[in-house]
Amino acid sequence: MKDETLTLMAVHAHPDDEVFGTGGVLAKAAAEGIHTVLVTATRGEAGEIHDPDLDPDEARDRLDSIREEELRRAAAILGIAELHFLGYRDSGMAGSPENGDPRNFHNADPEEATGRLVRIIRHVRPRVIVTYDERGSYGHPDHIAAHRTAVAAFDAAGDLLRFSDQDLPAWQPQKLYYTAFSRSAFMRFGDLLCERGLPPPFEDPDFDVAAITVPDEVITTRVDVREYAARRQGAMLAHRTQIPADHPFLTLPEDLVQEAWSTETFIRARSLVPTPESEDDLFAGLR
Repeated sequence: MKDETLTLMAVHAHPDDEVFGTGGVLAKAAAEGIHTVLVTATRGEAGEIHDPDLDPDEARDRLDSIREEELRRAAAILGIAELHFLGYRDSGMAGSPENGDPRNFHNADPEEATGRLVRIIRHVRPRVIVTYDERGSYGHPDHIAAHRTAVAAFDAAGDLLRFSDQDLPAWQPQKLYYTAFSRSAFMRFGDLLCERGLPPPFEDPDFDVAAITVPDEVITTRVDVREYAARRQGAMLAHRTQIPADHPFLTLPEDLVQEAWSTETFIRARSLVPTPESEDDLFAGLR
């Protein structure tokens, strides 16, 4: 177990989610000697299969193990020291047939799910936890469940009376963050693509930018991760079933890759230590 070691924990829903929003800070933290832990709620059984080397019909029944291996490769690229699974099934997108499976994460008993995450928190002792906001970034049922579970576990892990049967000492994380995509940065990046004659990130005319971004005034923390753009790109490439090789994010010119992944932004949801109003470090107040 860790005592004084700085530990960063990211709580995500599926393999590949760790790259978007936290790939840079996880790689940066690892490079700085901070212990990094990734908790993934599911193995992504309901995901797509874009890997051209796989037969989708044959691979469907073992997609969970395929995606776990992809995640392990991505985690190694990002320098993630520990990988944990909560052990639930992928719920699929909202409204999909998979939603009704009782094994799904979003159908899980909230107290049970909280207890599973509390056990991991008490074991690895993170000082900082990062997860999604209450919208789950873009409304995926499992992302919303991850938010709910992480917020509940943040407090429960430090409460001696909660989950006392775990035979682990209580541990109170000190900072909780939500991933947040800056609306102005998203729009600026779209403009850069247009200037180069490249397609915008989302070509659907009905796409609602507000659904996946937040106003800049609610962002509290901006972390410079430009140095780790290549690692993040490499981790993305590891998720072959979910991110096809011709995906726009993987075919951008190098300077636009740097622009796209230069900064990761967050909303500080809780802090039990004094912090500046605006931060450039998830561990501000803890170092």
